[in-house]
Amino acid sequence: MPDLLASLLKQDIGHLHIIAELWGLELKSIDADAAREELSAALLEPDLFTELIDSLSPEADSAITALVNSGGRIPWPTFARKYGEIREAGAGKRDREKLYLQPASAAEILYYRGLLARAFFDTQKGPQEFAYIPDDLLPLLDREESGERKDERKEAEPLGRAASPGEKGQEIPADDFILDDATTLLAALRLGIEPPETKIPAKVVQALLRSAKLIKGSAPQPEPVKAFLEAPRPQALAALQNAWIESESFNELRLMPGIVCEGEWKNQPQETREFLLNLLDAIPEGKWWSLNAFVRDIKQKYADFQRPAGDYDSWFIKRASDEQYLRSFASWDQVDGALIKYFITQILYWLGQVDLCIAEGATEPTSFRLSSFESQKEERGKIAISSSGKISIPRSAPRVVRYQVSRFCEWDHPKDDVYRYRISTNLLTRAKEQGLKVEHLLALLAKHSEAGTPPSLVKALKRWEVNGTEARVQTQVILKVSKPEVLEEMRRSKAAKFLGEVLSPTTVIIKGGAIQKVMEALAELGLLTEIVKD
Repeated sequence: MPDLLASLLKQDIGHLHIIAELWGLELKSIDADAAREELSAALLEPDLFTELIDSLSPEADSAITALVNSGGRIPWPTFARKYGEIREAGAGKRDREKLYLQPASAAEILYYRGLLARAFFDTQKGPQEFAYIPDDLLPLLDREESGERKDERKEAEPLGRAASPGEKGQEIPADDFILDDATTLLAALRLGIEPPETKIPAKVVQALLRSAKLIKGSAPQPEPVKAFLEAPRPQALAALQNAWIESESFNELRLMPGIVCEGEWKNQPQETREFLLNLLDAIPEGKWWSLNAFVRDIKQKYADFQRPAGDYDSWFIKRASDEQYLRSFASWDQVDGALIKYFITQILYWLGQVDLCIAEGATEPTSFRLSSFESQKEERGKIAISSSGKISIPRSAPRVVRYQVSRFCEWDHPKDDVYRYRISTNLLTRAKEQGLKVEHLLALLAKHSEAGTPPSLVKALKRWEVNGTEARVQTQVILKVSKPEVLEEMRRSKAAKFLGEVLSPTTVIIKGGAIQKVMEALAELGLLTEIVKD
């Protein structure tokens, strides 16, 4: 950081005299450059410096302490929100109204005493404006701490507080259901069908699968998928957790429901994730913690945790419910605060890393606890098969088995943690096109079913593999007339091309999509038609 002399370079002679006056000094130099050197030398005198610091108001002392604790500089937007702005004023207005004698903020108190300056510095996120203490003044403020105080600083105090009795209630323990939703989604993507509804939003699971390199775009990668599905549940869950922690593409902000992110601006999800995880690490494990208090303390101490240079205006984010743009620091609770809650109560919960608690009368989690959840190592559940071709697979069954069986079947909605399927010739045909054989399905069912595969179903599957589909069920629209002469007249009219197979002298099949055309033709023949629906 610049030293005191460099920090005073842009100040006019009048400003230098103000600093001297507030320090109880009298400048002898008339020239501005000479006055800066004279003033800088005087301000660095330790006894005088200590005397001035001891005379600061509590607000100004708090501001300079915050700067010292932050290594001498704080992003200007963050500093200004807490300790106030410096009023813009030219030399004439400043001297005429003597603004320095009636400071409007702690920032002005320090600024007019030369203890505070502001400048742009390069950072990993680009140039950012900072409030800073001149480099040669900082050592004078670095007072020796007692051994006890140093020990306290080594152990970071957790933000927030323990949950109060009113913030506890229904406990929701962590689980590893994300492994089952991942299996469902991988199977759907492999089949090329619309992913069914999962407990965890499909876009979140897909983003996680991409981070874990299990899919590329929307295409499952065979070898990584096989290794993931065959791995024990604890190992598979750890793989997803690690992939998430290291991912640069998994973006919690853009996945968060309730908002819409527009434009080309970019945030830094991995840095934000690492920052929040570090704060969570300080919370005592196994202790219920207030969610609102944790968010409140982050707002007070680290409000700009995901915002480069405290920028709250260049990100185009709008509320989904009414499309109102959420700009400026006034929207912090709806964007940044909401992200912290989403991070804890959704992402971390889905990854099995926190337990949640909902207080009586509340609709959302009110407290959380760092979880010691461990997945069940073995998947021993058995498949149930009916003679009609219905297959039920419990969540406790091996994931790789469900993934493979589901590729031969139509999918029904799961119920009570049981996934339900129906053997279908359409899916059998598709599986065959992908190189899968009925014998593969029969081997899976025989190995993993509780009571074996019903003989009639085995026979039907083997017969289908040899003869293909031997029976079809088809829905048709039937035209039924009162007497054969009417049908004969229809077959001689322009409506004949819409008629299909004749079933009887008074009954004929109407070709698909031609009901209206046939009704119009009948009307031209003087006949009104009645549509009968089952």
